[in-house]
Parts: sequence; C-alpha cells; structure tokens
Amino acid sequence: MKIAIFTETFLPKIDGVVTVLCQALERLHEKGHQVLLFGPPGGPKEYAGAEIVGVGGPPLPFYPELRINIPRRFVWERVRSFQPDLVHIVAPFFLGPFGLSYARRLNVPILASFHTHVPRYVRHYGGAFIEPVVWSYLRALHNQAHLNLCPSTETLKDLRRHGFERVRWWKRGIDTQRFSPGPRDPAVRDRLSGGRPDELLVVYVGRLSPEKRLETIRDPLFSVPGVRLAMVGGGPSEEQLKRHFRGTPTTFPGYLRGNDLVAAYRAADVFLFPSTTETFGLVALEAMACGVPVIAANTGGVLDIITDGENGLLFDPERPEQIGALVRRLKDNPDLRHGLAERGVLHARGRSWQATMDQLIDYYRLATRVFQCSQARRRRLAGAV
Repeated sequence: MKIAIFTETFLPKIDGVVTVLCQALERLHEKGHQVLLFGPPGGPKEYAGAEIVGVGGPPLPFYPELRINIPRRFVWERVRSFQPDLVHIVAPFFLGPFGLSYARRLNVPILASFHTHVPRYVRHYGGAFIEPVVWSYLRALHNQAHLNLCPSTETLKDLRRHGFERVRWWKRGIDTQRFSPGPRDPAVRDRLSGGRPDELLVVYVGRLSPEKRLETIRDPLFSVPGVRLAMVGGGPSEEQLKRHFRGTPTTFPGYLRGNDLVAAYRAADVFLFPSTTETFGLVALEAMACGVPVIAANTGGVLDIITDGENGLLFDPERPEQIGALVRRLKDNPDLRHGLAERGVLHARGRSWQATMDQLIDYYRLATRVFQCSQARRRRLAGAV
C-alpha cells in the first residue's frame, strides 16, 4: 500500500503526536508499505524508509512550535507523482485541508486522525470565545474523511457528541522493551532531586505550556514536607513556571530523550500528570511501564490507562488541592506505592506499540472499503438518474 501522510507536526519537535507518527512509519516500513510524509520544515529528509517533505509556513503567534503550513504547487505535483492508495490526515488544521483536497482530486480514500484537543487548548490561550468555531471547523474537516480515528474512549465520546462521523478508537502503545522497570541511576536521581535523593521525588514529563495546568500543583504538592519536584520538558511557559516555582525544591532539567528519559522515569517515586486536555497521555503509560505510580487528573485519555486505586490514583480536575493528600498517602505508604507500581507495569506490558500500529493498518483497509462502498453507491445513484 502507498500512503501519503499530511501532518501539522513532526520531528524535530518532540511530543506524543510525533512519537506515534514515528512508530507508525517504523511499522509501515516493517510491513512493506511505502510512505510519503508532508510536514513542517526543518525535519529529516527520511525516516524509517519514508520520504519526508517539508512544507513551509510562519509559526503560530501563540504557539510558536507549530507552523501555519501552506503548501506550494510542488506539493501537489509530488503527491500526484506518488499516486497514493490512501491519504492520512494527521490532526488537520492548516496543512490537513490541502491533503483532503489532493485526495479528492486523486479520488482515493481519506483517513483522518484526531490527536490534539485544540478546542480545549484555545481556552488556555485566551480564546474560549472561539471554541465553538474551532469545533465547527474541525468537524467540517473530519467529516470529509471516510474514517476518523481518535486515541481514547473519552475522546471518542467527545467527538461523537460534537457531530463527528465514522469515528473509531485507535489505541496507543509504547516500546515495552525500552520503557520497563530497572535500576535507578544515582546520578540522575541526584540531579532531578536537586541533590536531595533521599526525599520523595515527584516527576512530570511533557510540554511546559498553559494547557498542562502545571501552576496548579505547586501549593498542594509542597504542602507535603520532604517532597522534591522535577519538571522534565520545555515549552512556552518554561520561564514563567521557573518564576512561579522559585523558592521551591523544583528542578527543570529540560527535554530528555531515549535512555535519558527512561532513567528519569526510573529515578522517580511518583509521576504527576495534572493536564486536563490530554486525548491520551502517552507519558503516563511510559511512567507506569517503568514502575512508577501515577497521580493524574480524572479526565480525558488517561482514563483508558488508570483505574483509580488499582494501578494509579486520580484527583478531581476541579480540585487540584487533592494532589497534596494523594502525594502524602503515597509518601507515607511504601506498600501502596509498590502495589500501584506493580499493577501499572502489568497494564503497560499489554500495550505494545506494534499491536496498535497493526490496528492502524487494519483501519487503512477499512477506510478503503468504506471508500469503495461510497463509490459503488454513487455509481448506482447515477445509473438510477
């Protein structure tokens, strides 16, 4: 199968969407499929056998890590010469509509995947008044696809409530060989804890940005004595958060990747994930796979990962003050930490990324069948006239 992918985000940016895309390219290559990916400029020319074509555009004013990617004529010419069997639109917003247009011109199946909860994001960037407009725009884009995918059951319900059609759940997985329990690196533990490795180390991994609600964790977390915090990642809120957490035992080690990221998870006693905008929350699953108990907001995609009191703990997203009591509970009860960690590892081991990418390939075939049925129906209707 020949697949053309249009994505608003890709390497060198690091986030959950890019991780999933890289997994998809690797699995498609292993299975013998041919991929041509169009994405933002500045990335590699090739990844896992797929040709990567950069499409230029200015950065978003309020979200400079993303670009307004507007393709020039060469993009259409490259798609046409590739002659894809299917077009996959990833998180359509600026570039995605062009991919939709090209697929219609080529008369091939279209699959769209919803990854980032942009309607919720706009609330955190001062644009709550345009949230209904964003929903309407995304619905209009996605409903042109023959099949729509989303990463969690909560997102599936949300999209269907907002009128999205032909939506299916595309599960998420991780590299369970890499993300696994293992010995702690004393140097990493010392660095993340600010030189106090004997105290309880709470770790967050992800973007440092308004929609993650990281500022809400300071007061409840540090109401518990003997707690250290490490915020692994970067983003537009990094400097503001450094000011907000000044005077607290908090470290900001920046982005960590590969084995360094695994070492950071293994160094933690608790993983804290306060975001309420996650369509899945891949980092929470990675932390669980490394044997770290997770505390997360009781909303969004993490509900497919965490069963409260079984393999993690959940707090009311409207009451972040509950974080303090949960951290104290874990700090005072090593047996509870150990039990949650053990059951978290068992859950994570059943979520391999290879299986989820095989599911994607099956969805490509389903989108093709839906397309063929729609073509046959159109021919029947034309014959009836």
